[in-house]
Amino acid sequence: MKAPPFAYAKPRSLAEAFDLLARPGAKILAGGQSLIPALNLRLSEPELLVDITGIEGLSEIRVEKGAVRIGALRTHTQVEKSEEVRKHLPLVAQAVTHIAHPAIRNRGTLGGSLALADPAAELPACALALEAVLVVASKKGERRVAAADFFKGLFETDLGPGEILAGAEFPQADKSVFLELTRRQGDYAIVGLAGVTKGGQKRIALFGIGGKPVLLEPRSLEEAKKSLPEPAADLYHTSSTKAHLARVLLERAWNRL
Repeated sequence: MKAPPFAYAKPRSLAEAFDLLARPGAKILAGGQSLIPALNLRLSEPELLVDITGIEGLSEIRVEKGAVRIGALRTHTQVEKSEEVRKHLPLVAQAVTHIAHPAIRNRGTLGGSLALADPAAELPACALALEAVLVVASKKGERRVAAADFFKGLFETDLGPGEILAGAEFPQADKSVFLELTRRQGDYAIVGLAGVTKGGQKRIALFGIGGKPVLLEPRSLEEAKKSLPEPAADLYHTSSTKAHLARVLLERAWNRL
């Protein structure tokens, strides 16, 4: 199939982007690695694509006050190769290497992954485990949303009409671990987790088991396994299979943390 007809605009500033997004049927285009396939399958039919890749200030990586701010337009490859991310956010640096394939990582963006909120995506789980803050911009200015409040459900976030995800601030952790299981390298995860230790408390965010990442803050491995919610089945794996795999990953992660 081919994409439906649409208009295209590439703003040079956030102010211009907000004006364009106010038009009926407008949709943001960043890396396009999820949107373009959706267009070709006629799962999305916007009247106007607003390409935000030319806007300055949305690609920075900055370390400040124990956290790393990453601009929404940073590609996964750029995040992976960043010295600041590897040094201060090893969880995120490890997670992005599991995203799809190199060609996808070269174009896909951190903001696109977080804003899409795919239930099998790696970065939303990292944001939840690290207690990241998502920076949302609009004509009214910026507002900050905790990751726990940002991800609402299946492909659903706290982003409102006319808002753009400008970036995310990830606090540092004492220890971290990232694990996922896939059928083949580059496939969507069957189940995965992002785990950190902060101040002696373990925070483990599981993904691929429901409509959004699930956070566990257990005091023991047994408590973690018992508090694991019943995973949602998919086309290839039953709920019991996913539950078993999740428990395997929990045990591996616990021993590393």
